[in-house]
Amino acid sequence: MRPAAVRLDSGDLDQLSRGVRAILDASGLTETRIFASGDLDEYRIAALLASGAPIDAFGVGTRLATSFDQPALGGIYKLVELETAGQSRATLKASAGKATFPGCKQVWRRRDESGGWRGDIIALAGESGPRGAEPLLVQVMANGQRCGSAVSAGAARERARRQLSGLPPELRTLEPHQSYAVQPSAALVELRDRLTAMQRS
Repeated sequence: MRPAAVRLDSGDLDQLSRGVRAILDASGLTETRIFASGDLDEYRIAALLASGAPIDAFGVGTRLATSFDQPALGGIYKLVELETAGQSRATLKASAGKATFPGCKQVWRRRDESGGWRGDIIALAGESGPRGAEPLLVQVMANGQRCGSAVSAGAARERARRQLSGLPPELRTLEPHQSYAVQPSAALVELRDRLTAMQRS
């Protein structure tokens, strides 16, 4: 029986794969593939590929299930709008280093001439987005109940693929050399400045 593949799970995967490839080829098993695993992430895989290691496939487990560079997502609640007796009013926090933009918001993703993403605009919820821009925020809960139908895993995967493919190539590298443009709308800035001035008066 000729093995379809062999697995390397630890050690120097670069050197081991070269040695295993030589042994397999010398034994006439040129079609047997080499599968590597063992705490792999995108950086180790990129380095192995760049070195020319004869590895045909990679298994990623631990570092796929856990984000090692950001294992926890820090979140802080900031009140941006308050409803009293059926009337809503925007609020903000103006402390140094903790200032917030007031009001309910929508995020609009803009396209460039080629159809790719060129940046996002954070706007007030009632604002219209720029021509051709796509709104990103969709209400999923109202009065404790889910709105609309559930999104399938396949649909979520396709949406993520589409969003990623629209990013400029330089932002899809492991070491991006520029940041993605995000800016507030003029109306949002005006509301923030007006409320800030009112707090100081």
